[in-house]
Amino acid sequence: MKNIRNFCIIAHIDHGKSTLADRLLGATQTVTAREEKAQLLDNMDLERERGITIKSHAIQMEYTYKGEKYILNLIDTPGHVDFSYEVSRSIAACEGALLIVDAAQSIQAQTISNLYLALENDLEIIPVLNKVDLPSANPEEVSDDIIDLLGCKLEDIIHASGKTGFGVENILAAIIEKIPAPKGNVDEPLQALIFDSHYNPFRGIEVIFRVKNGEIKKGQKIKFMATGNEYFADEVGTLKLNQVPKNVISTGDVGYLISGIKEAKEVKVGDTLTDAKNPTTNMITGFEDVKPMVFAGIYPVDTEDYEDLRASMEKLQLNDASLVFLPESSAALGFGFRCGFLGMLHLEIIQERLEREYDMTVITTVPNVSYLAYTKKEPEVGFVVNNPSDLPEPSKLDRVEEPYIKATIITKSDFVGNVMSLCIEKRGVITNQTYLTTERVELTFDMPLAEIVFDFYDRLKTVSKGYASFDYSPIGMRTSKLVRLDVLLNAQSVDALSALIHEDNAYNIGKKMCEKLRELIPRQQFDIPIQAAIGAKVIARETIKALRKDVTAKCYGGDISRKRKLLEKQKKGKKRMRQVGNVEIPQEAFMAVLKLND
Repeated sequence: MKNIRNFCIIAHIDHGKSTLADRLLGATQTVTAREEKAQLLDNMDLERERGITIKSHAIQMEYTYKGEKYILNLIDTPGHVDFSYEVSRSIAACEGALLIVDAAQSIQAQTISNLYLALENDLEIIPVLNKVDLPSANPEEVSDDIIDLLGCKLEDIIHASGKTGFGVENILAAIIEKIPAPKGNVDEPLQALIFDSHYNPFRGIEVIFRVKNGEIKKGQKIKFMATGNEYFADEVGTLKLNQVPKNVISTGDVGYLISGIKEAKEVKVGDTLTDAKNPTTNMITGFEDVKPMVFAGIYPVDTEDYEDLRASMEKLQLNDASLVFLPESSAALGFGFRCGFLGMLHLEIIQERLEREYDMTVITTVPNVSYLAYTKKEPEVGFVVNNPSDLPEPSKLDRVEEPYIKATIITKSDFVGNVMSLCIEKRGVITNQTYLTTERVELTFDMPLAEIVFDFYDRLKTVSKGYASFDYSPIGMRTSKLVRLDVLLNAQSVDALSALIHEDNAYNIGKKMCEKLRELIPRQQFDIPIQAAIGAKVIARETIKALRKDVTAKCYGGDISRKRKLLEKQKKGKKRMRQVGNVEIPQEAFMAVLKLND
């Protein structure tokens, strides 16, 4: 056990985490030259194209240092804020962390939030300055930033380059010397932390775990403590590039378990594994069910594809247990699903995977968050509202509470004014402002989660010329003046375009929505009124004019009453058409509502 080292890598997006992991695998000869490729641990096409890690990975390396053989377990973590719970579980499975900072970009918001997670878990932090070979690198200044943040010495910071492989030997030496060996007792009952799971279509769910106490043997009967389910360990082993089956995995090590589990819901990240006959009494702390933050409706473009979409979503859920969905129907779009996601990036990825992996073209409705509504009848008992159409009538409503977040934004001092005005426009309240250096400022806001769902991140990057980095964490529910904005087409409410909006913004958003829809909905044979309404009160209106035949063309001269008679006849026909006619809404109209500020 004294020769095992478990560590993870903490970094902001694009700071070279996956590339440096590739160099470590090469230096320890875990992968042969033939198997090497860029971003080796990111095995999804989407991850490779976007250059982000979506799913965390674990891999075991062996390295001989000063004549002794060491086992190094690298537990890779996703960098994006949406996956922060997975990051926290990966960190809980380690004793140390490599803090990678880009020598050209310095410290960003996500690095700091993940660093605090690591420090809470008492991890040994090894600072690494990456990309020192870039012409734009500024190692002296960034080193000072790291020293201010960590309180370490200048000589503790390892200079490296993921591209050229410079400094990798020093990193491996630091991992062995500085990170403590895992603690634990082999003789105690089995206690292991699940920090990841993968779905294998032939063998079921593969559970990735780290043994804290005791040992796990092949064929042993094991129990999942959060769900109470019991299974046999059909196969256990360690993770190299491919799985290596073993007979036993002992305290301190990281491994995988296959026991023929078919449902992703039965394996929860953060759960504790123990022996079924001789269970441990204490569960590993920090376990929580993953809660979706953003909700959106997903509908097939053609209603006949509903069953195919359900099958695709179920398969996707096997790979991604944090996706939650329930069937729902909409008058405008037919049958579909109301889905819960961890954040907007998660929503984008699911939508893209449905298109790529399952050939499903889908319509996504306006994303929203879940609210708590209280009625006047029962002002003490709140019920959850995930869909705007579930909100009671304004006359019956007592109050609505919405989720708030603490947003941390790090930006250059030149853009502080722009960032502040954007956050205040999004109903943010500034709680703190700290100058990290003369150039870089950390701003903290309390903001409603609903306001960052739409286009906040894109606009933040625009107003800061791409320099601002953003991170958030939920801080609970607060009462807000929210109203349901309905869109009426030809006096019929279109439920898929309804949205819950703060009272102060309702008029502007309603007006913009009507204008946008007027451009996108094709003209019909009759006038189509587009109205935005709160309850029974219409707050904005646009009209799509009818296509009209010139019925008076055959009248030349003569009395005006002859023309009027023809026009009146046409008017009656249009009125009758309008009563029976229904308006088709093109798919672009649903997408356009998301981009109201363009």
